[in-house]
Amino acid sequence: MFQSLSIRNYRLFFWGQLVSICGTWMQTVAQSFLVLELTNSGTQLGLATAARFVPVLFFGPWGGVVVDRLDKRRVLYVTQTLSGLLALAFGVLVGTHAIEMWMVYLLAVALGFVNVFDKPAQQSLISELVTRDQLSNAVTLNSITVNLARVFGAALGGGIAAALGLALSFDLNALSFGAVLLSLVAMRASQMIPHQRNPRQRGQLREGLAYVRKEPELLIPLLLIFIVGALAWEFPISLPLFARQILHGGAGTYGAMTAVMGGGAVVGGLITASRRKVRRAGLAISAIGWGAMITLLALAPGQVAVYVILVFVGYGSISFNSLAKTVLQLSAPSAMRARVMALWGVAWLGSTPIGGAIVGWVGQELGARWSLLIGGIPTLICGIAAYPVLARIDVRRARADEASQASQASPASQASHASHVSQASQAEPATVPDRDAALREPAPTKGTAA
Repeated sequence: MFQSLSIRNYRLFFWGQLVSICGTWMQTVAQSFLVLELTNSGTQLGLATAARFVPVLFFGPWGGVVVDRLDKRRVLYVTQTLSGLLALAFGVLVGTHAIEMWMVYLLAVALGFVNVFDKPAQQSLISELVTRDQLSNAVTLNSITVNLARVFGAALGGGIAAALGLALSFDLNALSFGAVLLSLVAMRASQMIPHQRNPRQRGQLREGLAYVRKEPELLIPLLLIFIVGALAWEFPISLPLFARQILHGGAGTYGAMTAVMGGGAVVGGLITASRRKVRRAGLAISAIGWGAMITLLALAPGQVAVYVILVFVGYGSISFNSLAKTVLQLSAPSAMRARVMALWGVAWLGSTPIGGAIVGWVGQELGARWSLLIGGIPTLICGIAAYPVLARIDVRRARADEASQASQASPASQASHASHVSQASQAEPATVPDRDAALREPAPTKGTAA
């Protein structure tokens, strides 16, 4: 379950991310209620959340091309520093009461441009810290950090916002990026797994898109991730509306809801991390289960039912997200991994400008329950539709692996056969020259080939 944490470089990355993302969730809670305080509009909340992901939608693939050419640790030095400075700017503006909606949009878009390079660098760096056999475990544990941080960060963010004001959440997030920078500095370059870096040349963006388009084991998961990411993964919009309209609470209620969902995700992550084998069809199964839980949450009759179902919504979220990233990283060649993970960023995060605006408008016009239903039902349907396709890919991949293992075993069996023939030729009496020659002549040839 925790095998990747035995590797020093990954262990540093894990703890640095945990602290940083905890700060990010504090800011997420604070920003959602900042927008509601300034505008009292679900549509504006959706647009403000979406603004952060507009650059990822339009420039994400290009960011992956750039990251594939560079040292990913150095990219993260720059992006994490810039993210901290932007959080500090938020804190200063909120603390001095100078913040206006246009500033929220501007800072959100600026952070989005940083994420164009930050997200593919973070995701693809994992494969340089652990071996291929440990990759699935490492990706899942990385998803667990997000949800552990959600438990503590959202709860702290809600409590701080309610008791001490919104500005402190932004300031603490700015400080949290120092943990990632320290973890990157402490990593040992000699223990990192070298990966091929692409030289700069024309057509690399087109090459990445063409590769994904012709590979169903990449294309189908990315299409599924895009639809689910656009409509279901909009909790920073749907849950604040639900907390206000249905549970009649504020920032503290939203923080508690997010923390409960994060707790369910941690449990789900530990179970997912203990799996030895990853199946592509498992991604569709997790979408079916997750969509069903989101739909049940939308229909929950009371506060107790809401918190119980949120545990399972959290479980489904990490199961789907970690399986999605694992399937893509295992299916992508190392020279193209950052480009593929940049497309994951476009599908999962870059779809928010589309889905966020829709979910925010639906929540404002039709009510908070519909802001969840519009994500849960399509996720359920897409999972059902994708299952037979991904199951066939699993069968084809298993057959290819069996054929590859058989071909690798063949030279060994040939060498063994050659050895037996050579021994037999030495045991034959010299009075049978023709047979002796027939046995003796091929033996050196087979032995040399083996």
